[in-house]
Amino acid sequence: MSTPIQAVVLGASGYVGGELLRLISGHPDFELAAAVSDSCAGKSVAETFGHLSSVLANVDFVARADWLATIAEGSKVALFSAAPHGASAEIIAAALGAAEAKRLVMHVVDSSADFRYLEQSAWESVYGATHGAPELLDQFSCAVPEHLDSVSTPHVGHPGCFATATLLAAVPLLQSGLTDAEIFVSGVTGSTGSGRSPQAGTHHPERNSNLYAYKPLGHRHSPEVASLATAASGRETTVYFVPHSGPFARGIHITLQAKAKSPVSEDQLRDVYTSAYENCPFIEVVSATPKLKNVVASNLCQIGIATDGDSVVVMSTIDNLVKGAAGGAIQWMNRLWNLPETTGLMAAAPGWT
Repeated sequence: MSTPIQAVVLGASGYVGGELLRLISGHPDFELAAAVSDSCAGKSVAETFGHLSSVLANVDFVARADWLATIAEGSKVALFSAAPHGASAEIIAAALGAAEAKRLVMHVVDSSADFRYLEQSAWESVYGATHGAPELLDQFSCAVPEHLDSVSTPHVGHPGCFATATLLAAVPLLQSGLTDAEIFVSGVTGSTGSGRSPQAGTHHPERNSNLYAYKPLGHRHSPEVASLATAASGRETTVYFVPHSGPFARGIHITLQAKAKSPVSEDQLRDVYTSAYENCPFIEVVSATPKLKNVVASNLCQIGIATDGDSVVVMSTIDNLVKGAAGGAIQWMNRLWNLPETTGLMAAAPGWT
């Protein structure tokens, strides 16, 4: 049996961190070496995440200053960052420096926004802060795994959850040339997308049985989607995005609309998507409209299409915490270590969630 790759999760006490811990616990090639959280250091993982008690019963969170001690010199390390936007880059830079000193062979997948732009100025204009490690930007690629055949960098920045759902719906359509490159997107996300810390908008009495838009045409995922869609499709893309808060915990439902250049049939559209994703095990082009319950808690994305000839509608559903974050990060890490990208990710959606 080959030596397992040591997995380290930064920001392990948040929702994305918890999902990374869950997925790593069932991964045949990764072995959890450290669940890193300064705020929960010394506490058991099971105390914070009761649903993981059967698989991580004897695992405690460790402080950021202590995780390196758990790794033997010269080890292979899969470093996952679920640290917050704006903080992750600096933490990763320190980890890479420490890894070099200990001769670790390390790949990083960052689920924050810190490595989603090639240019420091582009990131800083969106997030209104100084980037924590601009010297590392050229060491990271950013794309959904389905849109990048090979990676020339040692590390990856995973797109955001709204961006993932939108890109999977948008890029084949843009590549086809059947529509204009202006896309109009309405998305609904569950409350876990707001993170683990309570906020007014995620307070149960406000969120339950409620639906409302927020930051219409001003959400910071819009320039991210436009940039990544342009890079993946080769067409300069404009994105008009209106996000909504939905009355459920997990999942994202995206509805994308675009104007057809000339009349287009449903069969033409279906051929575009089935051809684009024929070798993508986590993408399913469905004949009916996609539904959240078919994908929640899995790494799957369902895509549905519709047209009246002159206009095109593409719908996609994902789990925001899995395909949109932790699962997508595992998928990328599998590829960085030359493992089958499906490794540890093929569990079916539970249904009736």
